[in-house]
Amino acid sequence: MRRLTHTIAVTTLAAMFATVAGCGNSDIPDKASSSPAKALEKVTYLTSFGNFGRDSYAWVAKEKGFFADAGFEVDIKPGGGTGDNITKVEAGAAMFTPLDLTGVLLARGNGGAKGVTVVAGIQQNTMAAIISLEGNKITAPKDLEGKTLADSPGSVVRNLFPTYAKLAGVDATKVKWVNGLPANLIGLLAGGTVAGIGQFVVGKPTVESVAKDKKAVVLPYSDVMDDLYGNVLVTSTKIAKENPEMVKRFTAALIKGLVYSIDNPKESGEILQKNVPAATAAPAAAECELMAAFVRPADSGAAAGTIDPERVARSIGILQDAGAIPAGLTPDQLIDSSLVPAS
Repeated sequence: MRRLTHTIAVTTLAAMFATVAGCGNSDIPDKASSSPAKALEKVTYLTSFGNFGRDSYAWVAKEKGFFADAGFEVDIKPGGGTGDNITKVEAGAAMFTPLDLTGVLLARGNGGAKGVTVVAGIQQNTMAAIISLEGNKITAPKDLEGKTLADSPGSVVRNLFPTYAKLAGVDATKVKWVNGLPANLIGLLAGGTVAGIGQFVVGKPTVESVAKDKKAVVLPYSDVMDDLYGNVLVTSTKIAKENPEMVKRFTAALIKGLVYSIDNPKESGEILQKNVPAATAAPAAAECELMAAFVRPADSGAAAGTIDPERVARSIGILQDAGAIPAGLTPDQLIDSSLVPAS
């Protein structure tokens, strides 16, 4: 009897301890059954040109968690223009970058840029332009003759200038170009070292914020070339072929940041300044606001991120007619339509 009582007591205590243990661990994950969070993929991204408001959408995608939600940890670095960015993507120093499509067409048409693939649209119209200041006696394209302009050697504005000049009736041989780093161009213009600089149309607020008491004069390339796209997202041809699923995820996250940035320009400017202290929030916000018309043109009906191959073909025709590239280039040689967001 004593032995039976002892057995029952032990059994009861064991049951009690099991119950208590079960209750005590009800809110704690079972380490044996739970799997660790999947590590984020590391991606290196180059902005198109420096760190201006027009490129803030990448910082927005990072700050708002769009990249992380898509599985990426993104290192954003300032780009140096079309030519320099192409070289870095082809060399594997960067995985993604926005480049002006016309610059890519010029490079590919003349035998270069064979290692990059276009995977999305950023701006549905070119934003390339020459920006000057009041008092420099530049109000029309013809006024550029006899003037000195500055831009980086690989910039699409500079590389496309001969085509722009031909269509605008300008003698390109009478225009002098000097080299300038992206971060220094506006200072060169404001200080009077040059009469104009290669810029995007949306750079007007930033130029005026530096020039202070002078208004900017903008000569958009789209005035004579209205079929050209602006920036497009590119990656290396190797990545596009070997990891298309990753490309699609990254593209979707970046485009989400792009749309958010133009819908919330003030916040986007603040996000850029937070991450790039040298940037100024107000001009950056103004650039985002101006860029909205290029990302989602009112009369195009095109969804953000899309690319129309027929328009690209017409752009190629413009460059060929101007003698900028030889015949033979077709959109499918550099655009992977299977990766471009659907319209």
